[in-house]
Amino acid sequence: MHHVRSILARRRPAALATAALLAFALGSAAQATGALHRLEQSALQARFGVRHVPRPDDVAVVAIDDPSFSTLRQQWPFPRSLHARAIDRLRAAGAAEIVYDVQFTEPTKPAEDMALYDAVGRARNVVLATTEIDHGRTSVLGGDDNLARAHSQAAASNLPVEAGGVITHFPYSVDGLKSIATVTAERVTGRPVARSRFDGGRAWIDYRGGPQTIRTLHFSDVVRGHFDPAAVRGKVVVIGATTPSLQDVHATPMSSSRLMPGPEIQADAIWTVLHGVPLRGAPGWLAVVLIALLAALAPVARLLVRPLAAVGIAVAGLVAFAVAAQLLFDAGTIVSVVPPVVALLAGTVGMVGASYLGESRERTRVSRDNEQLDGLVRLRTRELRESELELIRRLGQAAELRDDQTGQHIDRMSHLCYRLARAIGFGEQEADLLRRAAALHDVGKIGIPDRILLKPGKLDADEWEVMKTHTTIGAEILSGSPSKLVQTAETIARTHHERWDGTGYPIGLSATDIPLVGRITSVCDVFDALVSKRPYKDGWSTEDALAEIRAQAGRQFDPELVELFLDVVAGGGEAGAGAVLHRTQPLDEELASTLADLRDAPASSAARAA
Repeated sequence: MHHVRSILARRRPAALATAALLAFALGSAAQATGALHRLEQSALQARFGVRHVPRPDDVAVVAIDDPSFSTLRQQWPFPRSLHARAIDRLRAAGAAEIVYDVQFTEPTKPAEDMALYDAVGRARNVVLATTEIDHGRTSVLGGDDNLARAHSQAAASNLPVEAGGVITHFPYSVDGLKSIATVTAERVTGRPVARSRFDGGRAWIDYRGGPQTIRTLHFSDVVRGHFDPAAVRGKVVVIGATTPSLQDVHATPMSSSRLMPGPEIQADAIWTVLHGVPLRGAPGWLAVVLIALLAALAPVARLLVRPLAAVGIAVAGLVAFAVAAQLLFDAGTIVSVVPPVVALLAGTVGMVGASYLGESRERTRVSRDNEQLDGLVRLRTRELRESELELIRRLGQAAELRDDQTGQHIDRMSHLCYRLARAIGFGEQEADLLRRAAALHDVGKIGIPDRILLKPGKLDADEWEVMKTHTTIGAEILSGSPSKLVQTAETIARTHHERWDGTGYPIGLSATDIPLVGRITSVCDVFDALVSKRPYKDGWSTEDALAEIRAQAGRQFDPELVELFLDVVAGGGEAGAGAVLHRTQPLDEELASTLADLRDAPASSAARAA
């Protein structure tokens, strides 16, 4: 016995060290290759969405938009005399600097060109955009010498586009010509912009909000003088095309679905430079340190505690890292989130696998020695198997305990899922798979800030949008696994807030397009949330809860499942007429909605009980 224990003691550190090294290599590869860039962009978007900053008051946008085209009855490009009139109006209103995000590189009619040139000269505070650059020289309005005589300056309007078409950075200069943000800041402050603030020649745009956060005026109102001069007085004013038909709209970290016009992006970049480029990427060494620490967390913990406790420590580390990443972001430092999380998950899985494989090898060795040793190995193997299943339960509880102090909701609703699945004809193994997968339906709540998740009152519209992201966050956490259990959990996490009538989120599925496992989870989740007592609500009676479930049949829930569920709760059998439904609805379709959808968003905490 002592000999075998010595072997275990010697081999365990080596196996766990291997698991940590492999996890570090995987996280480092993700960091170096950018293979998970889209996930990183989603994480960055979430951090921008959570952060709340004041609306900027030193920049404004004049939008060449659809109302301007309708009012002015002009085709694009507008006559340059019209742009001259806009410059004169802004100069008279006291704009500090006028940035024209429209290219004037080619000559048009001489009278029109001179009208614009004279207006630029009168203003003496105009920056003109261009993308046509020849080693720092331009041909805007006849060339840089002409611009200098008019006290104007050309600047590069190029913005680098990341994978997925997202704009996150702006350059210091392009081909020897300083960018719009750099030139404008230097002209406003009278001081040169330090190139050292630009990592590799680029800087993060510190977006102050989503589209239309910056004060925006219609170009037609400015041309006709129908605007409040205070809206532009003392401010940097960016003029440019915002109508989608002119194709200057882009995805940003603030939103991948609501595109932001180029002039507003330029205004955010100008604000960024004027305020000292406050948002910086973390140094490379910090990313390496974070990957190393999280890769080693579970293996090192396993040296000190049992596998189950080591998994718990890994989950706690994941939550702590997410909170720290947001705090660093709020302080102006952007750290890569996905590679360290990949390293943590890989290290945890490697720890469980290394422990399991190590114990399996020793079990074989011990079985040849004597029965006493064989019993020891069987005990350890059973412990490791339980820890693998416990990982699923712990991940579910990690999210659940954030807004349900008892943490028993997932146990109850998972058992209801099992009973309902059996009632409609699932086999024992399929029903048990659903029971375990359903425990992870709200794992995405790990990524929702406490100030929103635990808010006792009604959520505003922005907070509700953040709350709804727990479905996609949970699915991303669980995605890519070859395990049927995790695949089912991913489906449930992604779509358990879809509705039978198609008004759910995040996809908007309806009726039988929603997978059967999701429809089962939805009914059980809502029922248990209704009867459960929470800090912000009393539990409903069983009768009232069943009445609410029945009332939502055909709206929120599958009407056939509702009838079967009522029988199950009333003590009905586990098999019967529902078997036909099971045969027509495969496990890998998408999911149904929960209690939050019964209330109008933005919702209160009571509406978020499910």
